[in-house]
Amino acid sequence: MVKNILYLLVIIMVVSACKTPQRDCNSFKTGEFSYEELIDGELVTTRFTRNDTLEVAYFNDKVDSSSVRWINDCEWIVKKINPKSMSEQKAVHMKILFTEGDLYTFEYSLVGKNIKQRGTAKKLN
Repeated sequence: MVKNILYLLVIIMVVSACKTPQRDCNSFKTGEFSYEELIDGELVTTRFTRNDTLEVAYFNDKVDSSSVRWINDCEWIVKKINPKSMSEQKAVHMKILFTEGDLYTFEYSLVGKNIKQRGTAKKLN
């Protein structure tokens, strides 16, 4: 009897400790966001707005527009509308991994490539 109670307590503790990360992607499909990253040892910020079909990014006094094609509520493809180089012509696959408050952690890679990077964006409005 005591053994059964101990097993039950262990199972309850394991299940309660395994908290599933929140993933409320719909709250982050549209709006204004910011994203910070280190480039050459300097922390830089990109601000961007996104709706169902368009993403406009503001970085270093430059504005870039990209088309947005949603795969599902948590994944989308971004492709520059007016690429200035061959590398800018490549589409990027974006995926929200989890959300918390006004932040979402995402993973991105060039379409068809296995090298993935991660970042965190903050919703501003």
